[in-house]
Amino acid sequence: MKLIEYADRDMLTMDLANVLAGALKNALLSHAQVGFAVPGGTTPGPIFDVLCAADLDWSRVHVTLTDERRVGEDSPRSNAALLRSRLLVGRAADAVFHPLYIPGVTPATGAAEAAGVLAPCLPLSVLLLGMGADMHTASLFPGAPELVAALAPDAPAVVPIHPAGQEPRVSLSGPILSGAMSKHAVIFGAEKRAAFEAAQSMAAADAPILSAGRDLHVHWAE
Repeated sequence: MKLIEYADRDMLTMDLANVLAGALKNALLSHAQVGFAVPGGTTPGPIFDVLCAADLDWSRVHVTLTDERRVGEDSPRSNAALLRSRLLVGRAADAVFHPLYIPGVTPATGAAEAAGVLAPCLPLSVLLLGMGADMHTASLFPGAPELVAALAPDAPAVVPIHPAGQEPRVSLSGPILSGAMSKHAVIFGAEKRAAFEAAQSMAAADAPILSAGRDLHVHWAE
C-alpha cells in the first residue's frame, strides 16, 4: 500500500477529487459504463463537493456505496442521503445511483438483490474507501460474525454485516474491494495513520483495510 501525504486537508480534498475524476475519465475511454464505489460518513463530503463538478460523462457512471446502514434515506444516518446531497448534484446528478440497502426485505435477500443490480458494472473501475481507527473499511469490521465469509474469495458481491453493538449494515465484500481497478482510501489524523501503519503487519481478518489489496493508495492529512 502506498501512503500519500498532504500538507493539509484542503489540499488533499482538491487533489484527490482530481485523481478520482481522472480515473473515471480514463475508465470511460474504454468502457461503455463504469462502476464507482464511495464511502459515507463525514470524511468524504468535501471531496464529493469538488468531484460533483468534474467535466465527464456522468450518465455512464454507475455509483454505489461501499457500505450502508439498514436505514431508510429519511434517516440522518443514511449514507445514500449523504450521496444524494453532496455527490449526486451538479454535473454528477446525471450519474446512475445503485443503493445498497433494499427496504422491506430480509438482510440476505436485500444483499442479493443489490448484488444483482451491481453485477453489470463489476469489477469496479474506481473505488474510494474510508478506514476506522479499528482498521475496518466499508462495513468489514474486525470481529463481526460474517467477516470471514465476507473476505472469502467466493464471497458474494454484497453481504449483510452485524457489527457488535451497532445497527445492522450491508457492505461490499472483500473480493469486490480487491478487484477494483483504481483503488484509493482517505484518512485523517494521527490515530488513523498509526492504525494504517500497524495494519501492515497484520492479517486481513484483524485489519480489514488490507482486503482492498496492496495496490491501494492511501491519502492522508493531519
